[in-house]
Amino acid sequence: MNHFPPPNMIRFLSAFFLVIICHQHGICQLEKRERLHSPKKATLMSTILPGAGQAYNRKYWKIPIIYGGFAGLAYAINFNNKQYREYKRSYSSRLDNDITTIDPYVGIYSDNDLVTLKDFYRRNRDLSIVGLGLLYVLNIVDASVDAHLFEFNVNDDLSLHVTPITGTNMLAGVGLRLGYR
Repeated sequence: MNHFPPPNMIRFLSAFFLVIICHQHGICQLEKRERLHSPKKATLMSTILPGAGQAYNRKYWKIPIIYGGFAGLAYAINFNNKQYREYKRSYSSRLDNDITTIDPYVGIYSDNDLVTLKDFYRRNRDLSIVGLGLLYVLNIVDASVDAHLFEFNVNDDLSLHVTPITGTNMLAGVGLRLGYR
């Protein structure tokens, strides 16, 4: 009589225990990785997808602000660009000396007014584009700074301890050393 399990059963049990051991080790590694908060990862995530770094830093309340800013600036770019093209087209139709082109602002705006309006909306469009770029960079910087301060300990003890400085030098003076516990 053979009291040993069959070879297939031995292979199955060996594989089963190997998977269990690896799984246990994998969980330990995952918990260890979660404790290490990477500023580099947060920065890269916000660079690829704005707001992703804030989600990684668990600052979910900032995500709607970021996307609201992007939406507002995109609307401003679109609106100002439409107005710019409208006044530019109207001014160009006055200058082409073609009677078939229609200027909807005849009698409403002078040539100088159209140039002023065209320049105004072009400038606003360009500033909105710059604002969009600045918001993108601010999103990245915010994610990076939050990631660096992620494990910063904020205690309820905000007391300030003032102690006199004592030393061996013979210089006269008064000094204070500020410290915290």
